Amino acid sequence: MTNKDVSPRPEARLPKGLQDISAQEIRAAEAMLATIRGVFERYGFEPLDTPAIEYTNTLGKFLPDLDRPNEGVFSFQDDDEQWLSLRYDLTAPLARYVAENFQSLPKPIRRYQVGHVWRNEKPGPGRFRQFTQFDADTVGASSIAADAEFCMLAADILEALGIERGQYVVKIGSRKILDGVLERAGLNADDKSKHLTVLRAIDKLDRLGIEGVRLLLGSGRKDESGDFTKGAGLEPNQIQAIVSFVEAVGGDRDQTLAELKALVEGSSVGEEGVAEISAMHDLLSAAGFGSDRVVVDPSVVRGLEYYTGPVFEAELTARIKDKRGQIVRLGSVVSGGRYDGLVERFTGETVPATGVSVGVSRLLFGLQLLGKVQGDAIEGPVVVLVFDKDRLADYQRIVQELRTAGIRAELYLGSSGMKAQMKYADRRGSPCAIIQGGDEKAKGEVQIKDLILGATLTSIEDRAEYLKQQAVAQFAVPEADLVTAVKSVLARQKA
Repeated sequence: MTNKDVSPRPEARLPKGLQDISAQEIRAAEAMLATIRGVFERYGFEPLDTPAIEYTNTLGKFLPDLDRPNEGVFSFQDDDEQWLSLRYDLTAPLARYVAENFQSLPKPIRRYQVGHVWRNEKPGPGRFRQFTQFDADTVGASSIAADAEFCMLAADILEALGIERGQYVVKIGSRKILDGVLERAGLNADDKSKHLTVLRAIDKLDRLGIEGVRLLLGSGRKDESGDFTKGAGLEPNQIQAIVSFVEAVGGDRDQTLAELKALVEGSSVGEEGVAEISAMHDLLSAAGFGSDRVVVDPSVVRGLEYYTGPVFEAELTARIKDKRGQIVRLGSVVSGGRYDGLVERFTGETVPATGVSVGVSRLLFGLQLLGKVQGDAIEGPVVVLVFDKDRLADYQRIVQELRTAGIRAELYLGSSGMKAQMKYADRRGSPCAIIQGGDEKAKGEVQIKDLILGATLTSIEDRAEYLKQQAVAQFAVPEADLVTAVKSVLARQKA
């Protein structure tokens, strides 16, 4: 066989825009998701799971990238030459599910769902092609109370996760108010492409600032890399009308609503939007959610096309610093809005709907930087070392005895000697190791080595104290007392 006949080894590399997730990160995320799930359940939402794969035409025109229809998702054909796609969010599959089961479902439908979604987009820092969403939606309720409830839900989620009032804000905007502003500015309502360009320009306010938004509303903007983004091509008076709308925000909801009312006066759709947000304001106030938690912010428009009414998002306002001491701005960690037209694609009838989505990765990152993550300090398993390879059955019995008692434990399954096994136990974060050589077996004993206490012995300078602590860090007990002794060590470490 020649060298040419040998298949080249594949390169071990992660696909662009994806990430591996460690045990520590998984546990932290699971603890956070459990807290969020508890809030969803408290609000009366029920769990639902839909497949990760849908027919591509189910996703329809609501794909995330308008410039590349059906290319913003990962798609493939099945044996019947039907196009299938990985879901890009959890809302489009929900619309399909509701339409397919509409007659048998109780209305309104209240569901929550957590799962991976995929975007075939250019990856970047903190922007992955696969990520997790955690959604809650109410379908079949036209009442503005459903939208107000999601603003309350967002605030309660953040507080349940340990974010104090003053460290977050929930912001409410309205597509109808924006439509009213655009109408008064003389924009053609039928020009959907221009309207969407305006939406996306406003949606970049946090990142680009008001001057960057002005450029995107006008001829366009060149970024730091030299790439040029074509703008909406609006006239100066139209740009100023939109800027005035975006800047009509203050801490007091009544004041902001008064400014917005003046901006849309004479526009029926705009006045309807103000009336809806005013009703939400009354409901929020009655429930005790004041302007210290929820504000009206016209700059919140959300980028996706399918929103039809109130939109909302929550962001962390606490000064968050990364490991280098740099200030981190996360953007929204919870977002959503009303989308009354999504189910209609399937049924031909308007089905009102509103919902909220938690950005799991972004929120978890923020909680980690704020030191509010739970579940990331899970101790490793008790490791039973293999002193004599001919006695694997004895060691396996010891492991099973610990597991039966509810103690996390594992048998060392490698082929290394004792020194390497101890290193392994350290790297696993093991609280203690179990050792039984021939002498211990003959006496009916086991040695328990407290690895947490043992790691501190080198810092003890007094010899008498060192010997005293060493006797505590490693000691022998009868086999019958193994479980009791291990539980005692674990309790001491947690004290």
